[in-house]
Amino acid sequence: MQVEIQRLGHLGDGIAEGPVYAARTLPGEIIEGEIVGGRIVAPRIVTPSPNRVKPNCRHFKGCGGCALQHAQDDFVKEWKIGVVRTALEAVGLAAPIRGIHTSPEKSRRRAIFTGRRTKSGATIGFHAPASDVIREVPDCQLVRPVLSAAAPALAEVVSVGGSRKGELRLTVAETNSGIDLAVTGGKPLDMALGAALGEIAERSGLARITWNGEVVVMARSPGLKFGRTRVVPVPGGFLQATDHGQAALTVGVLEALKETDGPVLDLFAGCGTFSLPLAETRAVHAVEGEAAMLDALDEAWRHGDGLHDVTTETRDLFRRPLTPDEFDRFDGVVIDPPRAGAEQQVAELARSGVSRVAFVSCNPVTFAREAAALIAAGFLLDWLDVVDQFRWSTHVEVVAAFRR
Repeated sequence: MQVEIQRLGHLGDGIAEGPVYAARTLPGEIIEGEIVGGRIVAPRIVTPSPNRVKPNCRHFKGCGGCALQHAQDDFVKEWKIGVVRTALEAVGLAAPIRGIHTSPEKSRRRAIFTGRRTKSGATIGFHAPASDVIREVPDCQLVRPVLSAAAPALAEVVSVGGSRKGELRLTVAETNSGIDLAVTGGKPLDMALGAALGEIAERSGLARITWNGEVVVMARSPGLKFGRTRVVPVPGGFLQATDHGQAALTVGVLEALKETDGPVLDLFAGCGTFSLPLAETRAVHAVEGEAAMLDALDEAWRHGDGLHDVTTETRDLFRRPLTPDEFDRFDGVVIDPPRAGAEQQVAELARSGVSRVAFVSCNPVTFAREAAALIAAGFLLDWLDVVDQFRWSTHVEVVAAFRR
């Protein structure tokens, strides 16, 4: 059956009338194939879109790491801006979008690979689309070259610590002292495995290895810069995916709060991505649910140079959001919730007397919901930047400025 693709869904699939879904197709294309359960699994392109290009990566067809390499960069940029605009318009809001910041190719400093032990060694890569098959991705066009070059060391790790029956999750991050590796799903740690991992780290130059949450090897302290301050992140913990994306978000946060000069509150602060750059000019109170994250932030602040006071508070902001009176001593607020948003915390923020808010979000739909709550309470949405640090994916982030 032939159908015409009318639009892309939020997961990047082409959608034809019906609806009929087809992955890796583009609006305006005529495709054909068998429809099963409302989906054409193996579409053949009859009439291609002028926005279709040859994918940059030779692994694109069989790898599930990227979803949009078949589309022109300008098309992807406009589509991602459109995703944000549509989310805001759905709740009746105008979208004062200034532009989009897209991270370059081969810029991902953090990635999660899957590993499986085999008869001859190990397989390291990403899952194929909608499959448990692991595709190896030498010369991946998405991650930093140093992460691609670590594949042999990762294969060694999986060979000594993996089971033939299961998969290992390998979170790798490039730091200023080498690769930080956090492994989950491996065999129970014993002396022999610990010694083997130490030998692999010594041969390959891995800075740190964490096994099922326990630091096994610390050859060098893995550090990253947040502003001018060096932070040793929590093993396997959250980090912005690219230097470029982190810089764009940080610049936006600083701009959104530039009219404030008093203390600032940082909600969902993590390891201090925004707290530490803000502390270069004013006092900051950082609130985060994971104590280990705040420990890393506090350690970085104590060794920082010329920073204002940074205080920390471990608190579950979903179960116990800050109340309006707790905002009284702050001139501005940064909030960077997870994908589910922070509906109750934003409702309390809306009732407070805070005059400036820098809002960072990785989900345009929950961002739009919470922007509507702030605007209903008397805030204005001054501007919004779209940040695309997950190049060729359907993931979209925003940083926005609100004021009373």
